[in-house]
Amino acid sequence: AAQGQSEEKRNEMLVAANKEIDNVRRQLDEERGRIAAEEAAVAATNARVKELEEQLLDADEVRRQLHNQIQELRGNVRVFARMRPPETGTQCAVKAIDVESMSITDRLGDEAVFSFDKCFGPEATQEDIFEDVSQLVQSALDGYKVCLFSYGQTGSGKTHTMLGDQHNEETRGIIPRAVAKVVEASEANAKKGWKYRMCASYVEIYNEQVRDLLKAGSGHSDKHSIAHVDGVTEVSGVNKEPVESVEAAAGLVRRAAAARAVEATQMNAVSSRSHTIFMLYITGEHEASGSRLTGCLNLVDLAGSERVGRSGAEGARLKEACAINKSLSCLGDVFQALSNGQKHIPYRNSKLTYLLQPCLGGDGKTLMFVNINPEAPSAEESMCSLKFAAQVNAVELGRGGAKRNIVSGIGKKEDKEDSSSGEKKPDDKKKVGKRPATARTAAGAAKKSKR
Repeated sequence: AAQGQSEEKRNEMLVAANKEIDNVRRQLDEERGRIAAEEAAVAATNARVKELEEQLLDADEVRRQLHNQIQELRGNVRVFARMRPPETGTQCAVKAIDVESMSITDRLGDEAVFSFDKCFGPEATQEDIFEDVSQLVQSALDGYKVCLFSYGQTGSGKTHTMLGDQHNEETRGIIPRAVAKVVEASEANAKKGWKYRMCASYVEIYNEQVRDLLKAGSGHSDKHSIAHVDGVTEVSGVNKEPVESVEAAAGLVRRAAAARAVEATQMNAVSSRSHTIFMLYITGEHEASGSRLTGCLNLVDLAGSERVGRSGAEGARLKEACAINKSLSCLGDVFQALSNGQKHIPYRNSKLTYLLQPCLGGDGKTLMFVNINPEAPSAEESMCSLKFAAQVNAVELGRGGAKRNIVSGIGKKEDKEDSSSGEKKPDDKKKVGKRPATARTAAGAAKKSKR
């Protein structure tokens, strides 16, 4: 463009070009400065995010320790009693005194009072029940072995407590509510960097044989063997289905419940003739910290104990009743041995107790629901159930406390932790805060009330 122009014109054009170059250089320097400031701000933000993530992990760990310290102080074996609503116009032998006590009057008119960790009267809702159970369910997500089971005579409301009406939101039982809570909590923890994998098995023990409730058309078989792998119960040859959503879990529970063995007796139109065990296996990983934890939630609906004279069991029903009562007797023997501090605990005397061994052996957390029929004709069975529950409530599982199964870092497993402090617990340290169950006379109860 400068060719053919005068020297003066060319100089003017050169000056203008230099000014434009200087302006572009100035803009470029300003842009570089802005980029550098933004990079510094991003680096500062990333450092702050990392710091906050570390604080969040620390806070979450403190939350776990405090949560499980509370559970530890309440006792590794806890017993809740629940009274079934009586039929209208029926005389009752059992009554709820307060949130920790129930009284029962025998046929001679003598009254005894039993105290447990929590007592629920006939007005208690399914939501009331689960509110107190949910904190223990959380421990399974934190890497502990947790077992909840219901005990009581046939017709006392065990299956209602554990399963309820799964098609009704308000009357759902512990099992569907517990699985939903674990799934929802795992989704919430995903925001903290945790990734969970969950799978479930659902089996029943019928006449000392195991059946897979998640396998269509499966029969009861001795081929399903029970093994304990890294302290977790495994049943060979049964389906393990992934649990990825609340809806999937609910469908799995409904399918298994429909396959359970039930029959009519003179005491219960739909009496459960088997013990069912829902086993939820939980694995959580946190990539940033290299932590990996494994927990297990066992939810057990026991078949009801029954007196053959009252239930009218004959033939196949009689055989079922004998097998049920024998396995429940074995469960009683296990708790008796634990209560006495015996070295040998007879877990292998029945498939039920052998399956529950990891949770009852001292490393887990156990909650038993004793379900009570308050009506006078069932007073004898109710007294037996309350006495058994009192025996269970006096048991302390292992002096070392429940153990959390967590690996920190790659390939490095932490010492087994006491849930209250996160430190390895000495063998001679006794558990604090366990209040044994008591059975006392009505006069003693009145004296206590007066004081």
